[in-house]
Amino acid sequence: MTQETALLSTSPVTGEMNAPVRKVFVKTYGCQMNVYDSDRMSDALSRDGYVATDVLEEADFVLLNTCHIREKAAEKVYSELGRLRELKKEKAREGREMLIGVAGCVAQAEGNEILRRAPAVDLVIGPQTYHRLPEALKRARTGERIVETEYAIEDKFDYLPAPDKAKTRSRGVTAFLTVQEGCDKFCTFCVVPYTRGAEVSRPVAQIIAEAEKLVEAGVREITLLGQNVNAWHGVGADEREWGLGDLLRRLGEVEGVARLRYTTSHPRDMDDSLIEAHRSMAKLMPYLHLPVQSGSDRILKAMNRRHTAAEYLALVERIRTAQPDLALSGDFIVGFPGETEADFEDTLRLVEAVNYAQAFSFKYSTRPGTPGAELKDQVPEDVKAKRLERLQALLTKQQRGFAEACVGREIDVLLEKPGRLPGQLVGRSPWLQPVNVDAKASQIGDIIKVRITKAGPNSLFAEMIEEPRARSLTA
Repeated sequence: MTQETALLSTSPVTGEMNAPVRKVFVKTYGCQMNVYDSDRMSDALSRDGYVATDVLEEADFVLLNTCHIREKAAEKVYSELGRLRELKKEKAREGREMLIGVAGCVAQAEGNEILRRAPAVDLVIGPQTYHRLPEALKRARTGERIVETEYAIEDKFDYLPAPDKAKTRSRGVTAFLTVQEGCDKFCTFCVVPYTRGAEVSRPVAQIIAEAEKLVEAGVREITLLGQNVNAWHGVGADEREWGLGDLLRRLGEVEGVARLRYTTSHPRDMDDSLIEAHRSMAKLMPYLHLPVQSGSDRILKAMNRRHTAAEYLALVERIRTAQPDLALSGDFIVGFPGETEADFEDTLRLVEAVNYAQAFSFKYSTRPGTPGAELKDQVPEDVKAKRLERLQALLTKQQRGFAEACVGREIDVLLEKPGRLPGQLVGRSPWLQPVNVDAKASQIGDIIKVRITKAGPNSLFAEMIEEPRARSLTA
């Protein structure tokens, strides 16, 4: 969940008729949860009359929603802020105001340091306080420089507006829904416990209500989000303590929900109930992102992963026994302090044993404030680079093999958006691969039966073999 993306808010004007229209540009870095957070911040700003723009120069407010996972993440933010500072000066010379805000995990980690290093920034707001953004922005417009990074006592989701139907509809037929935040695992390489806080689960009723709003707006596939999503727990309608498997079964009962996914999972929280959901729920897609990080028990212990390579492989076997069609994705870090060539070879052996359909791999980089930053025996950069190249070559080979094995298969595809060519739509396979197929624009949101005809480098190509299912069916 570390690929950088750009997101533009799409808030409609909801203020008074004569209120001045202000435009907001939101750029999102990082994981799917940041995408979700940006959407919700946009929802909150829409109440104050802010509308979206995809033209940076038009914006009255520019918000960077940041991620602290990637290497030198903070420095990249400061570099972006330097460019925004010049735009702000230019607009000031024209008599136009432009406020700049920094949200997300870099905001949480850096706090007042952002205001010190980047005087053009007007407000800094953390991921646990972004429900306070509209009020903070009002104060910033009076000239006050704002830092809101103290962990909120109140539940931020209670203070956020429900997803706007029109805006959700414009975002498409798939949607993210945050159900859990924070992490208690304290892996030694990770900043999440420090930027997102302890594990917190949203209540069942709140999650179901948001899912129903999304479906009303035309969403057919919902992906549940959490830094450690399978640690979610809550009291169900039967007054029993539920886990993620129970929540997925309840969401599967929501009329209109055709597909369910979840990410990101920790191996220690894959319980029997969740594994059973993969066996018994047709709506739960057979795709699982289950990071392992290393195949070396010695490195796993240094990372504080609290599982061994053998335990991970045994878990994978249990899950695949329950759902033989499951495709696995993972995360890997090479060059963790002290990693030897033998440790790295253990990782390659684990990858060979699992055979991933997709995976993300990175060179280790220190995160200030994490235990890993204090470890000795840092691996030289050139060694990390060579190991990463070898690992990625193996993972790419496996990904291509999985895609090629799909050729000739008949599968269901949820059509999501127009393709690059006229008369073409792009959808997603059950295993999250993009699928290109000739279809009409009016079929977006339909689930169709296709035959895979070709595997490209990054997507599949298919031909339709069955008319779309009626929208009333929830598959």
